[in-house]
This record gives sequence, structure tokens and C-alpha cells, in this order.
Amino acid sequence: MMERQLKQKLNRELLDSQEKLPIKIVQFGGGNFMRGFTDYVIDKLNKEKDFNAGIVNVQPTVGGAVHKLEEQGNLYTLFSRGVKKGKIIDTKQVVSAIQKSINPYTNYDEFLALAKEEELEFIFSNTTETGITYDESETGYQGPHKNFPAKLTVLLHERFKYFSGDTEKGLRIIPCELIEDNAFALKKIVLKYADLWNLGEGFIKWIEQNNYFHNTLVDRIVPGYPKDDLETYESQLDYEDQMMVVSEIFLLWVIQDAGNLKERIPFDKIDEQILVVDDIQPYRLRKVRILNGGHSLMLAPAILSGKETVKESIDDEFIGRFLTETISNEVNPTLGLDEIELKEFAEEVFDRFRNPFIKHYQASIALYFVSKFKVRIVPSILKYFEINNRLPLNLIFSLASLIRFYQGSYGEKTLPLNDEEFIINRFKEIWKNEDYEIVAELALSETHFWDIDLTKVQGLKSAVAKALWEIDHNDIETAYKNFIKFNS
Repeated sequence: MMERQLKQKLNRELLDSQEKLPIKIVQFGGGNFMRGFTDYVIDKLNKEKDFNAGIVNVQPTVGGAVHKLEEQGNLYTLFSRGVKKGKIIDTKQVVSAIQKSINPYTNYDEFLALAKEEELEFIFSNTTETGITYDESETGYQGPHKNFPAKLTVLLHERFKYFSGDTEKGLRIIPCELIEDNAFALKKIVLKYADLWNLGEGFIKWIEQNNYFHNTLVDRIVPGYPKDDLETYESQLDYEDQMMVVSEIFLLWVIQDAGNLKERIPFDKIDEQILVVDDIQPYRLRKVRILNGGHSLMLAPAILSGKETVKESIDDEFIGRFLTETISNEVNPTLGLDEIELKEFAEEVFDRFRNPFIKHYQASIALYFVSKFKVRIVPSILKYFEINNRLPLNLIFSLASLIRFYQGSYGEKTLPLNDEEFIINRFKEIWKNEDYEIVAELALSETHFWDIDLTKVQGLKSAVAKALWEIDHNDIETAYKNFIKFNS
């Protein structure tokens, strides 16, 4: 405890980090994710490629804590920890791209003054999925506003007025909220406020023609401040840092191009997976089917075989092989994307699953398991059958394992069911039957589960019934081997 008190608080003098960078970015939301993601990227661009971009961090909610960043010169330590190509990577660095943090609820004029920044070019945001919403109570232009799109509308309008509608002073808005078409949703709300507040056709035209809204897909696990293991991290620092952040090493940022974004920010010059593309949908599909789908397809076989965490599952010889072979042979071929890119992405996903620094319990992934399986796995089953006119046997075994999982117990073990009441009760009814053909028929034909009648897929009902019999009469690995042998 004494040693902690003797340490000097992190500041720019301490690290000889006195550079004043021009403000090119205003960021709404300076929480763990943004500091471990966008701020890290900009900091890397500054240090490796002289991007020379300073960030102003705007507190998005009344109860934020930007003052804590200000107290330590807007500096913080980022620990990046994970596995890459089988090797453990554990690094730390001080991120210094943020130049100022503003609380618009206490310093509204300072917030408005950001509109006058000559070199301002980008808006980043992560205000959670509920941040990009329209608030009917924001009826007036006068702020401060609680609503993020309302704040953004005011900032853009103040810039429009100050620079007299200069076509070169429009901004590039790059939101990181986890909703589909996030930038288009944000733009729609901004225009709605512009209309509500009678900001004029000139402003609306400037928004439409001279500002760019870039849809994004972001992916990085950022656990944040390591409160559960604080002493381990503090022992690695010779200063006090109340805003340190921990993240995994994997990073994916897919940004929909508009207005030659690639020329404005050199993402391709640093060694990070940042893709500026014409269409982000294939990458969203890739993430849903491989990353999220990988979790879902191994979940039931893993739990039925006694595995509790994702790492424990992928490290298991059988479950690990089942996962990697299913993704490689039955999921990737259905996506219509570059084979090499898919292979590399899948390998990164498997490395993330092996991350020794993140304990991801299978029971938590089992939340709303049926709806997740419907979105992540069923489309791969249907597409594989459409392409090959035969069943993807590993995915079918995974589906059968899910149906068996919803019986609620396996041997003496109670299974972690956590789903809609209807789904749990419906499976309870289905499992009153002892005939596996009937169980398969009822489970697969239940459109409330899958939105479609899966018994229409030729051979699926019989294959699932066979897998269910094997699962109930053998351990999971033996059941799988017998199922594959029977169907080969």
C-alpha cells in the first residue's frame, strides 16, 4: 500500500510527452472500448506514420468521468494481452493521442468551440447501441443536450455557420456503435433534428453533400480497468494510472468507404486489420458465421462433454478439432469470400478463443442459445446443402447436440438453460417423447425456433434422430465418431 502512495500520478512531464497535436478528431465516448480501440489506432498512426492527429474526448453522458483523464494529462496505459499464431503476447504502452477531455454539461461553450477547429476532420463515437436514437424531448437547439445525435447536430451546425458553409469544412463521421448501418442511422437522426430545429435547407444540403457518414464493423474485446487483478498491473508501472485499460491483441475495424477515406487517413500503413471497403456486409457475415458461429456450434458438444470455458473447449483434442474442421470444411465454403482471408480470420478467431487472459464461460454463451443458433448456424446448414446437395455432418451433429442440451440434464449434470420461457417449455414437451424420430420431427419443425420448418431439408430429420441416439448412448466423442461413420 505504501509503494502505491509513493508513485507519482501519470502526467506528460513525467513521460516527457509535451507534444501539442492539432485537433483533427472529436470523439464522443472515452470509455474502455474507445481508449483500447480508436485512440490506440490513432496513437499508433501518430507515432509510426506521423499522422499528427490530436483527439478531443467529449463526455457523452452526465455521469461520465472525463475529469479523471484530464487529471493525468489525458494519458493512460494500455495493456494488450492475448495469443497470436500460438504465441502469447503481453505488451504495454502509454497512449497520448487525446489532447483534451471536455464535459459539455459543465463546459458547454468549450464544447461549441470545437466547431471552429481549423483542422478538424473526423468524428468518432461509441455511445453504446442505445446512443444512436432519436429523443423527442430534445425539442430545442439550445444545449447541452443529453442525446448524442443532438449534440452532433449542434456541433455540425456551429461549424457550418462559423465557416459560412465552406464545402471543404465538412466532417467524416465514423461511429463505432454495434448496430447495423450505424452511420446511416446516425445521419438520419441528425437530419431529423435539423428539420425539427428549422436549421435551414442550406445546412441540410451541406450535411448531405459535404459530410461523409461511414458505416463500420468493430471487433475487439476490451475488459477495461483491471480491478480484479490490480496489483499485478500496478506492479508493472512506476507511476500511478487510474485510467489504465486492458484489451485483447486482436483488432478488426471495417469501414465503409466514401469520399476517398483512404487518402485522408493512412490506415493501411500500420500493421492492424483495418479495412476500408465499398461494402462491409461480407465482413459482418464473416464475423457472425465464424466468430459468433464458432462459439455457438461448439457450445452444446462442449458442455455435454463437461467443458466450462471457451479456452478449455478449444484446447480439448476432440472439441478443438471439431470446431476447426467444421469452420474450415462446412462454414467457410458457404460464405463466398476469399479463401485465404477466411482461413486467416478463422485462425485469429481460434487464437482469441485460446486467450489465457480471458475467462469466457460456455454457460454465458448459452443465453438465448436457440436464437443465436438460428442466426449464426442454420444459414450455414442451408447454404451448404444448397451448394453440395448433402448435409454438413458436423453442423448437424452440433444441431442435434443443441436439441439434446435443451432436455435440461445430461447424466447427473444440470445444464445451464437460459432462454425464453416458451422455448424451454416447448423443449420440455418435446422431450416427453422417447422416440428420437419424433423428437427430431417436433424440434426441427418448430418454426418459433428457426423461423422455418427444417424437416423440409432432405435427410435432416433422420440424421438428427441418429445423432440424438448416439449422444444418449455414448460419450460425446464416441457419439460423434459413430454418427460420422454411419453417414459416410
